[in-house]
Amino acid sequence: MKLFFSPLSPFVRKARIVAIEKGLADRVELFPSDRDKRPEELGPDNPLLKVPTLIDDDGEAVFDSPVICEYLDGLAPDPVLFPKEGMARWTALRQQALGDGGMDDAVKLAYEAARAPGARSPYWLGRWRQAVESALDTLEQEAESLAGNFTIGPIAVGCFLGFLDQSRVIGDWRGYRGDLAGWFDDFNQRPSMQETVYKRK
Repeated sequence: MKLFFSPLSPFVRKARIVAIEKGLADRVELFPSDRDKRPEELGPDNPLLKVPTLIDDDGEAVFDSPVICEYLDGLAPDPVLFPKEGMARWTALRQQALGDGGMDDAVKLAYEAARAPGARSPYWLGRWRQAVESALDTLEQEAESLAGNFTIGPIAVGCFLGFLDQSRVIGDWRGYRGDLAGWFDDFNQRPSMQETVYKRK
């Protein structure tokens, strides 16, 4: 399988972590792709021109990150990252939505903050920051649940918090969120997290 990726993307990191946790890393070949400079290279496989994009062993394209992660989860039995039914499934998917949504807004914040000062939108900077802070406040209340279940939910949340640490788009997010920070410090020691962290050259 081929995975088109950008090393800075937290969504790519999520897919890579799933591959590692499922024991599939040796079956996934990484292909760097800069969608901002060369979006056309993804066009034949992903009409959204985004990473991550996975090409399976039959040449079929799988995207975006939630779909890729559930696809990979089905290729090996353990650990089960997408529970099949009941509240366990909906908890995992909802936590994934919180992590993914937080990542999406944090990435937008990073792009907007990188623009020239006169070109930045104060409205959108405030709106996206508010969404990130709201997601963090909710996750602080769910730290115990995150610690008790290893599913796609904690993986997505871990990638969200990892991106905040690396990008510093809202500064120190920990503040009064001690339970969430404590959970993340433990979760961040997983080999899959350490292997996929972006290392500046």
